[in-house]
Amino acid sequence: MQPLIVFTDYAKLRDRCQISTTAVAHGHPAHEDGAVVPVSRWTPVSPTEADLLRAPHHAPPAEAVELISFPAPCTPETTGGPWWTVHPPFTPSPGARYANHATSPAGDPTTTVNPANGKRLGIHLDNWDRLPYAHRRLSRRRLCFNTGPGSRYLLIGDTDAPTICRRLGRDDPAHHPHTDDIRAYVRAGHPLRCLRLRLDPGEGYIAPTELLPHDGSTSDLPEPSTAAFWLDHWPIGVFPSLI
Repeated sequence: MQPLIVFTDYAKLRDRCQISTTAVAHGHPAHEDGAVVPVSRWTPVSPTEADLLRAPHHAPPAEAVELISFPAPCTPETTGGPWWTVHPPFTPSPGARYANHATSPAGDPTTTVNPANGKRLGIHLDNWDRLPYAHRRLSRRRLCFNTGPGSRYLLIGDTDAPTICRRLGRDDPAHHPHTDDIRAYVRAGHPLRCLRLRLDPGEGYIAPTELLPHDGSTSDLPEPSTAAFWLDHWPIGVFPSLI
């Protein structure tokens, strides 16, 4: 399955979204050996590609990607801790859980670092809910808020984790999809393209990051940025769409 992006205006999507291929990193000083990384030959998403990515009206929320703005004013006024943990840029639902935040320097092709070795994971899967293959689509979606000061990108692979596992013969109901599956898929020569969707300061996304290969990126951007994350089962359309 391809990503399902919620949008109504192709021109707005095209302004924010580009696509490229991926490759396996070997001997790269910043990335783990075998990490899947985007190839820096980005092209705009065509109308045909956009039609394939458009989420239908009946799309399950757990499978949808939304680019969002926030209704609450964003203010850094707080005492102790990151301000967004005290004053989130939205009204939290009862199930919303703050996950973490991460600051990324400018110019990074991918942003997520493995704390065990200090190297970047590349395109990967989250595992907050740790659901197996048979129930992977029941995972919570992740909300990201770009606190700035710079813009950043959401990177999304164009093939979901269940499809990757099925093509690798790892579709046992008890199998837990993992970043290693993505790496094995690309290493075996299967094509995995990558979308990058721009988020300016004060903007964000909601995405099924346990279902879709993904990462952040600040490639080609001149300023660092910090992203804050929450997890929940948000319905589609709770937040105003950017596209």
